[in-house]
Amino acid sequence: MIVFIDDRPIRLTGPKVASRHRDARHGGDHLERFSDYDHILDARLEILKPDALQGHLLVLNATPSTVEKLVSLLQTADISHLSSVTLFCVDKKVAEERMKSLFKVVKAAGGVVFKGDQMLLMFRRGVWDLPKGKLDEGESSREGAMREVEEETGLRVDLDDKICTTWHTYTFNGSRILKRTKWYRMICVDESRMAPQEDEDIEQLAWMDRRQAQLALTNSFSSIRYVIESVYEQEPKEEE
Repeated sequence: MIVFIDDRPIRLTGPKVASRHRDARHGGDHLERFSDYDHILDARLEILKPDALQGHLLVLNATPSTVEKLVSLLQTADISHLSSVTLFCVDKKVAEERMKSLFKVVKAAGGVVFKGDQMLLMFRRGVWDLPKGKLDEGESSREGAMREVEEETGLRVDLDDKICTTWHTYTFNGSRILKRTKWYRMICVDESRMAPQEDEDIEQLAWMDRRQAQLALTNSFSSIRYVIESVYEQEPKEEE
């Protein structure tokens, strides 16, 4: 599970992953993984404090209490120098449930629409984004994803495979919201009515190739870049 809090990725991983990293620490094949972090903290031995929230932070032996403490610090401490947090959880499922319990969960869905080797991006509220939105009552994620894409862009699309699920937080009317968004790959079948949905503050729709999209997404959210990275990670590699 990856939760984006204030646009910072917070990764919750299980003990199997932690075990592989511990093995690497003692000369395994993946020794470089620990060097990816700027600070490593063992929650059994140290208390998580604001001064640890810098660069890429790794927390070992994280518990639900660690999760709660981290969320509290992220909301009150200076995190201007924090890039990411990875939690190696003693019990990943329990830690994830504690994370969700700290927020009101809202379910949403969206899509990455392709036309040949180009994908559709939208410019909304000063950043490049992807079409998405909250699910209606009784609506499945697949149904909601197609509806939101067609409403926000005017395109008719065919639904393809699921890409990934993202979680990100925000505040609305004083409530702390955790939005779960399921993302799907889609194929454009009719763009004759393509137009930005202005009442959703969408200013522009644009087809971009991979390089153009990567450049545009430097002005976007970490969660959206994660979705696009997931798209290309799923593509089969060409044989040499």
